[in-house]
Amino acid sequence: MTDTTCCNPSTCEPNPMNDTAPDNQTMPDVQGFSDARNVAIDKVGVKDVIYPMKLATREGSSQSTVASINMYVALPKEKKGTHMSRFLEVLNSHECQAFSPADIPKITKKIKEKLNAQEAHFEASFTYFIEKPAPVTGQPGLMNYEGTFACTANGKAEDFIIKVAAPATSLCPCSKEISAYGAHNQRCRIEAAVRFNGVMWIEDLVEHLEAAASHPVYAVLKRPDEKFVTEKAFENPKFVEDIIRDLAIRLNQDDRVVQYDISSENFESIHAHNAYAQLSRDKRLN
Repeated sequence: MTDTTCCNPSTCEPNPMNDTAPDNQTMPDVQGFSDARNVAIDKVGVKDVIYPMKLATREGSSQSTVASINMYVALPKEKKGTHMSRFLEVLNSHECQAFSPADIPKITKKIKEKLNAQEAHFEASFTYFIEKPAPVTGQPGLMNYEGTFACTANGKAEDFIIKVAAPATSLCPCSKEISAYGAHNQRCRIEAAVRFNGVMWIEDLVEHLEAAASHPVYAVLKRPDEKFVTEKAFENPKFVEDIIRDLAIRLNQDDRVVQYDISSENFESIHAHNAYAQLSRDKRLN
């Protein structure tokens, strides 16, 4: 990474492209000017920075993915702007050109320090893959899940959140009850954002999410698998309310989880709208 300031100007050689190019010491720092409007900004920074990420798996291996990263700081009312390039300087200071979840609190803290801010925020959204064999034939398949790591550093502590969204199957209890045969079912998207103590794997959250649905979905299904999944979902009908309540019960029973925000959206197969449920709970307040 190139730094345009030099610790010893007398040892620097002229720029072969432009001997008179200005440096940081002679160019005005407009972002550092004062502002008289007396309005503080909660978050200012950069969005959708595409960057490699390396993730450890619960089984002991690792996988590489690509993250979309947002980085922000709080801007006090007296400052005109923030230095956008410094966010990227912090991110690119990692020699391996990739980072793991364990790096995120350190990166967030470094952003706060580098930009001299009272509070810094870091968000990384990515795709995570889990190998998932079909339930009867065992046919291998890779399931993709939506993941997000979010961290806030305010000088006191680094607040870290994992968010995971998983697709699943839901079957309508009312349709099953009133129909002479069959019942309408649909794919749903279940999401959980959790604060936790100890170690929480993405795989752990995926298991909680999928267990709350009528049945999980799979990447590869042969006919025996399709029969199995269809019949298991029929035996386990759930409204969107049932999904969210069952997920809440599972997270309440997981002692690692201290706070959660969960939701489920059912993409209805016989309606032109979707069904949705959401709830939040801070177990530390009980």
